[in-house]
Amino acid sequence: MLSRLQSPVSAAPLAVFRMVLGFMLLASVIRFWANGWITDLYITPKYYFPFYGFEFVKPLGNATYLLFAVCGLSALLVAIGWFYRAAIVVLFLSFTYIEFIDKSTYLNHYYFVSMVCLLMVFLPAHRFFSVDAFRKKDFACSTVPAWTIAALQVFIAILYVYAGLAKINSDWLLRAEPLRIWLPARNDTLLIGWLFNYPETAFAFSWMGCLYDLSIPFLLWKKQTRPYAYAVVVAFHILTAILFPIGMFPYIMIGTALIFFSPGFHQKIIDHLSAFFRISNPSEDRTGLSSRFTKQVVAVFFVLFFGFQLIFPLRYLLYPGELFWTEEGYRFSWRVMLMEKAGYAQFTVRDSTGKQEYVNNTDFLTPLQEKMMSTQPDMILQYAHFLRDHYASRGFINPQVYADAYVSLNGRMGQSLTDSRVDLSGERESFRHKNWVLPLNDTIKGL
Repeated sequence: MLSRLQSPVSAAPLAVFRMVLGFMLLASVIRFWANGWITDLYITPKYYFPFYGFEFVKPLGNATYLLFAVCGLSALLVAIGWFYRAAIVVLFLSFTYIEFIDKSTYLNHYYFVSMVCLLMVFLPAHRFFSVDAFRKKDFACSTVPAWTIAALQVFIAILYVYAGLAKINSDWLLRAEPLRIWLPARNDTLLIGWLFNYPETAFAFSWMGCLYDLSIPFLLWKKQTRPYAYAVVVAFHILTAILFPIGMFPYIMIGTALIFFSPGFHQKIIDHLSAFFRISNPSEDRTGLSSRFTKQVVAVFFVLFFGFQLIFPLRYLLYPGELFWTEEGYRFSWRVMLMEKAGYAQFTVRDSTGKQEYVNNTDFLTPLQEKMMSTQPDMILQYAHFLRDHYASRGFINPQVYADAYVSLNGRMGQSLTDSRVDLSGERESFRHKNWVLPLNDTIKGL
């Protein structure tokens, strides 16, 4: 197995993957800029929800436009393979910084992109069909070690498999939730919208979604099933893009799934691009990453990286209570579109003199922030600490903050999420279980 992973294979798949990733991220940056989302999400808010342990990531005000410009430029440089090593590091850092500015904008595919960029830092994706390779002929090579391509395939497979395993729960399979809530709202979809009014459609989509996630990477790996599997990938993600507002994620998954195709398939893409731009490919039969030290560093990184990816999504097992309710261990675990939570959170601030005030959340939060905060305990705690400090600056003496959050999960009757008798101003954020979160009055069985 080890000798097979070290064997040289065509560098074309890695070059095509580099171009797909870079141009898609460039398009994403342009899309954010054109829609005014940079201002709406990263400049307008008065308060931002940092990720625990990453509080040093601060909003940059109007300089956020410069950050997005740097991110877009580095994505372009990655795509064309010009100053690739520096560009991919800057792309990883800038994109991840944007992702960590405000927790309320968290999406699984942002995390996916950050991790793919981190992987690409250690891959020789610029040694073939790149500006770097054309500028330095002695640097170019037509082959790379097989593991460089296998690493990307394995990572994508981990995402799919964990997403599929997460769907093996009673809400998804036995209640068809949350699709039974979401699909009827899309009954105006051309041609097929009428089907979404039937519960049977939600059940069919739920079961097919679970089977899709659990099987698609293995079907893409097999030569015999790959063309049909990729057709399913395209159909599945296009339908997802039509039905749900999840941005670039479907297109990113369609593009990155190409890494499973044969080197010959990618070489044809390279040949067509070469003919169109009238450029020649390097013919040197050299393999990148020949340095022994480089191999050792990369080997250590990949052991740590994939060990983390396999273990970190399972951290929820260390917490009591229902995961969908407490969300302790929910993020960064490839749990995609599994729940619909709706509710509100009313905050009361009191001080030691008896002064009391009810908080109007819209004075401090955007509609998106308030929506996300109201159902997520860690964000409720962060907001309570913000209110404590804000009201202390207004003359409240030793302000105490109480939250009364009422939430509905996957179509259930609403119930209290937080113990409204607990002063959250004195509760500390940590990786420990938050015992002021009330238990869900139901059981969701599954993984």
